[in-house]
Amino acid sequence: MVARPRQDLLAGLTVAIVALPLALGFGVSSGLGAEAGLATAVVAGALAALFGGSNLQVSGPTGAMTVVLVPIVAAHGPSGVLTVGLLAGLMLVALAFARAGRWMRYVPAPVVEGFTLGIACVIALQQVPNALGVPVPEGDRVLVVAWRAVEEFAHRPNWTAVALALGVAAVMLLGARWRPTVPFSILAVIAATVVVEVLRPDGATPIGDLPSGLPAPSLGFLDLSELSSLLAPAVAVAALAALESLLSASVADGMTVGQRHDPDRELFGQGLANIASPLFGGVPATGAIARTAVNVRTGARSRLASLSHAAVLAVVVFAAAPLVSRIPLAALAGVLLATAVRMVEVGSLRAMVRATRSDAIVLVLTAVTTLVLDLVYAVIAGLVVAGTLALRAVARQARLDQVDVTPDLPGEHGDEERALLSEHIVAYRIDGPLFFAAAHRFLLELSEVADVRVVILRMSRVTTVDATGALVLKDAIEKLSGRGITVLVSGVRPGQRHVLESVGALDAVRPEDRAYADTPEAIRGARAYLRGAGILPGPVGEPAPAHAVSGPASTPATASAEESVP
Repeated sequence: MVARPRQDLLAGLTVAIVALPLALGFGVSSGLGAEAGLATAVVAGALAALFGGSNLQVSGPTGAMTVVLVPIVAAHGPSGVLTVGLLAGLMLVALAFARAGRWMRYVPAPVVEGFTLGIACVIALQQVPNALGVPVPEGDRVLVVAWRAVEEFAHRPNWTAVALALGVAAVMLLGARWRPTVPFSILAVIAATVVVEVLRPDGATPIGDLPSGLPAPSLGFLDLSELSSLLAPAVAVAALAALESLLSASVADGMTVGQRHDPDRELFGQGLANIASPLFGGVPATGAIARTAVNVRTGARSRLASLSHAAVLAVVVFAAAPLVSRIPLAALAGVLLATAVRMVEVGSLRAMVRATRSDAIVLVLTAVTTLVLDLVYAVIAGLVVAGTLALRAVARQARLDQVDVTPDLPGEHGDEERALLSEHIVAYRIDGPLFFAAAHRFLLELSEVADVRVVILRMSRVTTVDATGALVLKDAIEKLSGRGITVLVSGVRPGQRHVLESVGALDAVRPEDRAYADTPEAIRGARAYLRGAGILPGPVGEPAPAHAVSGPASTPATASAEESVP
């Protein structure tokens, strides 16, 4: 019992060392400044650790959220971002009470991989101005801003900033391959800061003054007249916070044995964190996959590790703000460039692209949309395309096969070889789903039936039926009946029968109760019907079995001699 708190405290200290440059960098990238990133890491990190649904989750500012916040800052200013964070927190709490957490697990893997790749590209492009040591150009598209920064650098090169950014990034990337457990990010930032302080080179712009402590909580940023225009960005921020936090918690579960997060409680904890963070000047927060992974790898076992991470960062805010303020912006740009590179799992991307063409399309589309438009549109586009392709694949599984005599379709008096077509009967077996994406093909095939008197539809292998499929089936039955062809149905499942009855699909076969429990009974009913009509030899009026799916009160499928059959 003594070793566990010590292990959690050590893990929390390690995560704080990793999180410090990230919190500073993401705060600067969001447009609200380094102090906003630190406030978010402290306040949101502590509340999400206390009230969230994962024992190992570490929350704070993230690159994905920064991607969404930049255009909000450009359009509405810092106060708009704080208001959006507050609204998003309230929405997350509402989602938690609506028990919406379980639905996040249905986001397809290609969508997740695609927006992760897109986010990595956007984060890297966002660092171009600071890495080149030029003022951040105006613009709300990251590609445009990065290109303008390159043009500015071409006119006035700043090789000091380039050297600092590339040096920090190289130390992080190479060091992670050499000693993965060593926090090279903070070591590289410290080294860059020392070099700048000693050599005093031109072009090394520091972060600037930071407040020694958190501001008093305030709602002074809230402007009620702006709420209507900020609702749509707030929905986007809430959706991203929910998706990224639950994804991060799932990653933590997969890295441990015996740890399982509560998705609804995680949404609640993230909601409280995002409600509180703006009050202290912080940006919206989410669960951070990279920091959570560090937390797990360093031996964390409880929430104490995440809490101690927030506590260490609070000490930095209150005691070391003057030192932190001297960190060069180019060094933070190098940290985020390395972070963007490490976000891209080349092996996972290669496997996803090679899996199926549909997965490759969804992944590439989501990544490109993230880069060109924004993350929310990317996720929506990815989900729509993934859903469409999935429906297309499911629809292709649906089949309508004509069958003759088989062991489960016995001939009369043991004659197994006689084909049904010789008796003016045709049987069709419907396999798979009968729904809106596949049903119209059935109508086309059934409408081409010719030279028969009775059509038997075998539905025992139908996996699902929706209203569209039932209506298409009804239309096919009515078209066949209009041509004088009698339709019998067999093997309708009770759950599917309700859908068929609700749209009247079985009405055309019900005048004589022609819905049978199984196919052999339907064949006997068809033969009795044709004998009664004088088309097949045999005693007129021979009754068919009455074991229909409509229940014991069914009327036997007996055909009278007066029935006219074309």
